[in-house]
Amino acid sequence: MSRRTLLRALGAGAGAAALAGCGVPAAYVEPADRAAEDRSGSDKRLVFANWPLYIDVDENDPQKRPTLDAFEKQSGISVKYTEEINDNDEFFGKVSPALMNHQETGRDLIVVSDWMASRYVRLGWVQEMDRSRQPNVDRHLDPLLRKPSFDPGRLHTVPWQSGITGIAYNRKKLGREIRHTSDLWKDDLRGRVTLLAGLDEAYSLLMQGNGADVTRWTADDFHTMTDQLRRLVRKRHIRRFTGNDYIKDLSSGDVLACQAYSGDIIQLQADNPDIKFVVPEEGAELWAESLMVPNLARHKRNAEALVDYYYRPEVAAQLAAAVNYVCPVPAARDVLASSSDKEEVELAENPLIFPSDDMRKRLATARDMTARERPVFTKEWNEIVGL
Repeated sequence: MSRRTLLRALGAGAGAAALAGCGVPAAYVEPADRAAEDRSGSDKRLVFANWPLYIDVDENDPQKRPTLDAFEKQSGISVKYTEEINDNDEFFGKVSPALMNHQETGRDLIVVSDWMASRYVRLGWVQEMDRSRQPNVDRHLDPLLRKPSFDPGRLHTVPWQSGITGIAYNRKKLGREIRHTSDLWKDDLRGRVTLLAGLDEAYSLLMQGNGADVTRWTADDFHTMTDQLRRLVRKRHIRRFTGNDYIKDLSSGDVLACQAYSGDIIQLQADNPDIKFVVPEEGAELWAESLMVPNLARHKRNAEALVDYYYRPEVAAQLAAAVNYVCPVPAARDVLASSSDKEEVELAENPLIFPSDDMRKRLATARDMTARERPVFTKEWNEIVGL
């Protein structure tokens, strides 16, 4: 069972409210004011805040995390690992008072989705990492993830895991293939298709389906997409807008096709091989959830060492085999392929963990909305979704 299956965001409306003040100039922290005295040399520990179900665990003892335990043993650094991030907006609300008031958060390393990471970067709430201490990141980070528009050069962020927002469908029950986003709008899917309710999760795929270049999409691209959705909602073509409950609908057969996350579908396919996942010919979004060092973290060098450790191919392979998301370290594929474990060899050939060359050509990371665009577009989206 995946993390996204169990946990869902608070709701797009709540998210918009939480982010409404993100562009307030008073909240911005200048580069010179972001660092605190680093105690890493004398205090061999760090605090790592992550999402639940997002790391490998020992099958016989869920309290043990093999890769993290190995890091502690090799480095001598003690890691306090917390699974406290259940939602991007909720966690933003938890740490923002400290960050905007130039106070410590009590955390040395956090993981949030890139669309949220862009706000931290824009506000100056996270520190630039020292890549001279991270040779594995420099060597092994997937080229597709190296140049997000919100963090040129990935100076402040490093992907923990990645994923694809594409289309899932029941091939047997639908009786045909889906190759284009427009295939969702055919008559045989009326009332049997769902889309994601979250704006940041949904908009890229839908604009790509209309031919937009999402790395530099425009307001016209957005409005073309929302006009299309209004017509589909009026016709009752779209059954509903969902969180992760699309998984239940797809499994039961109430829905035949839906917008979906690649990590979830790997889980579903284990029980139902008729469930297919497709990156449409027009493209789909490649996203990431990234590691960041918040301002005034007291163990920055220790945190940087942990980040680099997870970019060792053998460690990245172990993590990928456990969580089943798109691995940001392509070299991990060879590690799994050479394994004596049959299941690990199969994972190396799974395009939802290591996308094929053909699939990679159709993947893109959308530019984020500006602070000025977000409230306007969120309001328009929420009116369509019914939030």
